[in-house]
Amino acid sequence: MKFNQFSRVNVDYRTQVSELQGIGFLNQLVTPQTSLNELWLSFIYKSFPQAQSQSSLKEMISNLLASPTENVFNYIEQHTVDARAFYTVGLQLLGFTCGDDFVTATPLNSMKQFNLLYHDKITDVSDLIGAWYDLLNTRGKNGQNLLDSLAAQGYFLPLYDLPTTQKPLLFNGKSQPVFSTDELIREVVYIESSLDTDHDGQRDLLKAEILRPVDTNDGLKVPAVYTASPYNQGTNDEAGDKMMHNVDQPLTHKEPNDLKYADIKYQKPATQLPEKRPVNGTTQQAEETFGREASYTLNDYLAARGFAIVYAAGIGTRGSQGVRTCGSPEETSSTIAIIEWLAGNRRAFTNKTDNIEIKAWWCNGSVAMTGRSYLGTLATAAATTGVTGLKTIISEAAISNWYDYYRDNGLVVAPGGFPGEDADVLAKECFSRQLDGADYLQSKPIFDQQLAAINAGQDRASGDYNTFWDARNYLKDVKNVKCDVLMVHGINDWNVKPRNVYNLYHALADLPINKKLILHQGQHIYINAFRSLDYSEMVNLWLTNKLFDVDNHADEILPAVLVQDNVKAETWNNYTDWDLSLIDQKKLFFSPASLTADKISTATIQSFSDHLPAKRFNKYKQDFDAWRADILSDQPQVTAANRLQFKTSPVKQDQLLRGVAHLKLKVASDQDHGMLSAMLVDYGSAKRLGTSPTILKRKAISEGFHWREDDLNEFQLQAKTPWKMISKGHINLQNRTTNYKIDELESGKFYDLEFDLQPTFYHLPAGHQLGLVIYATDMEMTVRANEEINYSLDLANCQMDLTTSQY
Repeated sequence: MKFNQFSRVNVDYRTQVSELQGIGFLNQLVTPQTSLNELWLSFIYKSFPQAQSQSSLKEMISNLLASPTENVFNYIEQHTVDARAFYTVGLQLLGFTCGDDFVTATPLNSMKQFNLLYHDKITDVSDLIGAWYDLLNTRGKNGQNLLDSLAAQGYFLPLYDLPTTQKPLLFNGKSQPVFSTDELIREVVYIESSLDTDHDGQRDLLKAEILRPVDTNDGLKVPAVYTASPYNQGTNDEAGDKMMHNVDQPLTHKEPNDLKYADIKYQKPATQLPEKRPVNGTTQQAEETFGREASYTLNDYLAARGFAIVYAAGIGTRGSQGVRTCGSPEETSSTIAIIEWLAGNRRAFTNKTDNIEIKAWWCNGSVAMTGRSYLGTLATAAATTGVTGLKTIISEAAISNWYDYYRDNGLVVAPGGFPGEDADVLAKECFSRQLDGADYLQSKPIFDQQLAAINAGQDRASGDYNTFWDARNYLKDVKNVKCDVLMVHGINDWNVKPRNVYNLYHALADLPINKKLILHQGQHIYINAFRSLDYSEMVNLWLTNKLFDVDNHADEILPAVLVQDNVKAETWNNYTDWDLSLIDQKKLFFSPASLTADKISTATIQSFSDHLPAKRFNKYKQDFDAWRADILSDQPQVTAANRLQFKTSPVKQDQLLRGVAHLKLKVASDQDHGMLSAMLVDYGSAKRLGTSPTILKRKAISEGFHWREDDLNEFQLQAKTPWKMISKGHINLQNRTTNYKIDELESGKFYDLEFDLQPTFYHLPAGHQLGLVIYATDMEMTVRANEEINYSLDLANCQMDLTTSQY
């Protein structure tokens, strides 16, 4: 086990004493003459809030070893507490087992091994107070710090009734769970948007579900953490499955054009909005509540710590009006309407008919957005409007340009795992108004028209960037971002591919905002329940700063770029940037089967076929893992004729691959159309981290007292494998200039082209070889017709440019 904590705030002794008094751990006057044993024992006594009697409490404490042969009570009869006894007890309070997890005779060795902060000497009162303060902030075996573990046992229950002037209660720069989750107020409002997407002559009303602390009824103003989730009110999975497009289609020749960006640039159309609804009255009392919302466990954690939680699914979803438009400016407008209401700049009503206005009177006007995938995407979209009230977004696995989600360099390229999905399919899946029969009957005709427009606009026939995609490119509006941004993305996310966060990260670089980036080794996942990283506490520190306006130095404390290592388990490293400093630009040239530092001087042509035997083609369509294993294998095998493989010699020292691998190729197709795909590969037998986390313990993480729970997860090293795919990329040979201009392609003629693979941040170990595999059809992403088509590369005019640094 190895723990990584990046949310810790270093405070002075005076602050330690004050904060320990504030949370009830120090309710006595301490002086240099205070007995160390008495003070230590008082801390331990308070660490069992579940004990309801002195007898129960003493029994629990008597089970703690303070030395290899003495429990706490026996120990203090003979000794004064020192660092060894302190951490022997501390490790047990943190959930570690004597003997199995640590040796009681050498607890400091275990603290060091676990990468936990410890004090190597405790000789006076200030040492003991400092050590206890830090222990409360130390992560334990269950993936929570000690104070959060105590909170789950009811430690803060006596502080629920603190006056509102003393809330939020802060400890080490973070808001603490002194809010009763049993008494959360759940209410629904309907926010009037500046849209009429269903063309019914009324502005679309948007349903929002709110969970807020009961303390707000006593005058406490709290910030809102808002998750815009189109899935929140249900989905039409079966209907979406029926709409999936057939990817067993041939690539065809495209008619060349001479388009300029101005020809396809999105221009917002002029629209005539219906009048606002008349207001027939006002109230502070909502008329509708709800039971169990479709929640995000990070939000559950924050709800116990004084943040109001808001969920809204947006236009075209169950309970709201309008239609789904999949990533369009209308969806962005729908998303920010909720923020505008929370900030006091838009109206909402208690229901959809009576026009009784209700304000967000309980909100302090500060809003953050959270969520993964489509949820994080809408947070990104909202940020690019510069909407007032939005202080920060935490965008996880978010799309920054919908073209980069469904397309790549003039090709239809599916998000990993979903061949055949496209914008129209996703719109259908999220149109949850369909779940209410009468509402669907009324809204179906206009939504069918909308689906037809999406289908036409997405243009699967060409795969080109066009006005439809330009309207869904948030990167164009990054200059408007005023809020601080925390980005989280998986380097192995082949659903929302890393290019989305890479481009956003670089687009934000020169803006006068605070931005942070976390890159993990997972696929399309959340990371708030990982044992090795204090992600929830990092978010708490960040949001306490941004939303409660607490000067806790979050901007300085949290790393600029935090990257999970792909070789060493449970290891997270911080960097100043992704790929801008302390780097080397490396060029690798192609020769038969090799990537070398020297360019070959003689013309060398190598070719491969895209055609497979029918039986094997049909197998690969059903088994992507088998296809990937065969095409990447470095042994002679069945796909040798269907790809070209190039490898470096074994690298002499560990190195980092940072950013994009850029390919410059000279290629010919024996048809008037064609595509190329490429995978960057780490060749070398090794145990590697899985890209899906292992569940270490079910329901191990408690988000508060008698509140919701989460599974404890971690990436673990798997059985040895001979290779690991690092990155990939694709291009249509007719989109050599840009993704919207179509170039001519003549059969048998060589053309120069360049394209980037997906960005990465990869630790390549010494002794491994870096490989590049060139092929055409990607069985899990591109169209696949098993066409009789052959490709040739002129190796003397092929190279790969890399950005690297020493590890």
